[in-house]
Amino acid sequence: MPEAEYEKKLDSVLAWKKAQKLGRFDPNAPSHAAARKSALEAEAQEKGIKVGKRCRVGADDGRRGLVMYAGEVPEIPGDGLWVGIRLDEPLGKNDGTIGGTRYWEPQGEAPAMKHGVFVRPERVDIGDWLPFDDLEDMEEI
Repeated sequence: MPEAEYEKKLDSVLAWKKAQKLGRFDPNAPSHAAARKSALEAEAQEKGIKVGKRCRVGADDGRRGLVMYAGEVPEIPGDGLWVGIRLDEPLGKNDGTIGGTRYWEPQGEAPAMKHGVFVRPERVDIGDWLPFDDLEDMEEI
């Protein structure tokens, strides 16, 4: 169905959203977005999220790394603060580049593929998280 025809319907979800003043039809929507943005920034400041800090992503302690970027990322849907992390292991989704924009420089010669991830501040725990030692549990032969 063409968009113009859908907009004329009175029994659609779009018509209901207009009547209820939801989403883009909410006159206070810009203030909601601004409040969410400032809440994300406050959370990052409270947690001490800064470039160069060691961190872990998520409570499962499976991904550790270094904060490389904190700021807005227009290539990711959703306004507000994103935290870019260079992971110690290749458990990420990128190399610090999203949509052709590089958010941090690679360490060494070539970009570390699958070592980058962008997450919201609530998923980041700052601390003295050491890199995993794969050989830690092995006994000497």
